[in-house]
Amino acid sequence: MFLWRILVIVMAVCLGVSVIYLWTRFHRFRSFQRLGKKHRILGWLAALCPLFLIGCFYLFNFFTLIVVVLHLVLFFALCDLAGWIINKICHRPGRKEVATSRRYMAGTMALILCALYLGIGWFNAHHVRETHYTFTTGKDLGGEPLRIVEIADSHLGITLDGDSFGRQIERVQQTEPDIVLIVGDFVDDDTLKADMLEACEALGTLKTRYGVYFVFGNHDKGYYQYRDFTSAELRTALAENNVTILEDEVTLVEDRFYVIGRQDRTAPGRAEASSLTEPLDDSKYQILLDHQPNDYAGEAASGADLVLSGHTHGGHIFPAGQIGLLMHANDRIYGTEQRGSTCFVVTSGISGWAIPFKTGTFSEYVVIDIDN
Repeated sequence: MFLWRILVIVMAVCLGVSVIYLWTRFHRFRSFQRLGKKHRILGWLAALCPLFLIGCFYLFNFFTLIVVVLHLVLFFALCDLAGWIINKICHRPGRKEVATSRRYMAGTMALILCALYLGIGWFNAHHVRETHYTFTTGKDLGGEPLRIVEIADSHLGITLDGDSFGRQIERVQQTEPDIVLIVGDFVDDDTLKADMLEACEALGTLKTRYGVYFVFGNHDKGYYQYRDFTSAELRTALAENNVTILEDEVTLVEDRFYVIGRQDRTAPGRAEASSLTEPLDDSKYQILLDHQPNDYAGEAASGADLVLSGHTHGGHIFPAGQIGLLMHANDRIYGTEQRGSTCFVVTSGISGWAIPFKTGTFSEYVVIDIDN
């Protein structure tokens, strides 16, 4: 909690510095320069107007505002640098000589490029893709292939509410899954109870051969007590809609394969992966669910055949995912990897946390076919 508060303070300071920097950039636009030529203070005050418009992103949340402001700062800095280099190469006069006689082209390009970049990020966050993987195994699957759908990180409330989540579940149903696996962060700290209940009811409509299984993510139980339902109510809603919750538990599905559900990394006393798989029949296929992809060594050593994770959102805002890898926060941010006989899959998630843009990835649910 202390580190989180420090992070929020640092972000607030960065926001303040960034706002001042953007104010000076907006003041360079010709309309504000001309107004300032007549009345200097009025020119600076008028340059605040774009900042008030940017401030509307706070209506989403503080983190969305931070992302928009920091991207604007980055694009203004890059375009200013490019403009300065071009002026030097072409021997054009400096800014002071042309302040009121020529458009601030670098600033115009910064706004256009930033809008395009974040616009693509908005599209990637709100338009859910269907991603396919196929793996083979030498283990007996009962004489027929197995189709899995993995869903993670719906974080109900930011890009998906209960109704829109239900529409995605209708798409999932069309893939004819044998089993659906929910790999954490189904809800968030500010998810509304009505959305949670509607999303659980949508899961209850799924027609699968082997059912729907669920493991908790780091947000599902709630870091804070300001949402209008408890984790106990979430458990009840899932159970009432025939969703099986696994917390360091194993289930043998119709004598064909195992589903192993780990508690989230944040849960005290979480069991080691090897302690969960040790008693199992190694001749049967083992699917392990772990919200956070940061125990690859232990899970590969456990002998699990397939490990499914989410949590990273595929990087969400570039380059956050790459920074996480450098800090060893995660073993992988997206896609597949094989260690020994264990295949790992990390999904970018059907939604994401807090920020309605995905500039480092896209939203998805994953269809996985296991064949002999």
